[in-house]
Amino acid sequence: MRNVSIMFTLAAALALPMGAAASNDPDISKVNGSITVEDGGRQGELNTVNGSIRIGNNARVGEASTVNGSVHVGDSVQTGNLGTVNGSVRVGRNVTVNGDIETVNGSIFVDRGGNVRKNISTVNGGIGLVDTDVAGGIETVSGDTTVGIGSHVRGGIHYEKPGKIWFSTKQRDPRVVIGPNARVDGSLVFERKVELLVHRSAVIGPVTGATAVHFDTPTPPAR
Repeated sequence: MRNVSIMFTLAAALALPMGAAASNDPDISKVNGSITVEDGGRQGELNTVNGSIRIGNNARVGEASTVNGSVHVGDSVQTGNLGTVNGSVRVGRNVTVNGDIETVNGSIFVDRGGNVRKNISTVNGGIGLVDTDVAGGIETVSGDTTVGIGSHVRGGIHYEKPGKIWFSTKQRDPRVVIGPNARVDGSLVFERKVELLVHRSAVIGPVTGATAVHFDTPTPPAR
């Protein structure tokens, strides 16, 4: 992650009018209100400030971004960047994200068959992947991360050192799980204390700042 100031830069960017979509499909832009794209729909960029975004199965859309709301993506969707400041991003099966997935205060989950063409990043949210390919890396500060069964992260994992405000709250250390038959290329760099659990069938790059604990069971041991 570039740094925690992403919270402010992303919020400012999402609050501004969006540019033209890459296709000829019409954009949808709101200040107050949610946006819904029906199953099989085609739209350009989707942008709201106070509201959630829901994209139906088999839809084709441009970027989808909000400030105060979540982003829900159905199955077999093609989309551009997905982002929110205060909300989660949940992506269904067999989805291609032609860009980044980014949150500040919210979780990110990508289901089976996902293909994220760039990076996944958050500040305070958890990240979960199932049988998903990420062309870039994972960047975060304080949330748990699960690179689940069969997933492949090509750009490594980076946990940035939290600021003084985070330390004052005395939150628990994040848990990082690399699941069965998962792969993380590149470096795993931890600038803060984490619990790193790696399945024996997984393949990972060099680790800095943490010690990997291996497990053999289908799911990691309980805390």
